[in-house]
Amino acid sequence: MEKAKQELIGKVVSTANNKTITIAVVTAKKHPLYHKTVHSTKKYAVHDEENKAKVGDIVKVVSSRPLSKTKRYVLDSIVEEAVIL
Repeated sequence: MEKAKQELIGKVVSTANNKTITIAVVTAKKHPLYHKTVHSTKKYAVHDEENKAKVGDIVKVVSSRPLSKTKRYVLDSIVEEAVIL
């Protein structure tokens, strides 16, 4: 039986490296005492084989085997392309 792969949706913040993008994933949780919504951001290194993603795109990534010291995710699809002004 195959284990379900973890999926994340985030915004591309960097495409400086070849075949690698950096995405920022924002999670929102309610504070247990004050009930205010607290946002936290985490960055992930993602493998982008064809260098398709651009800065500002919203992308969906799935977990994979370790590809390097920091890369644990692979680009699945581009959900929304960035608006170029």
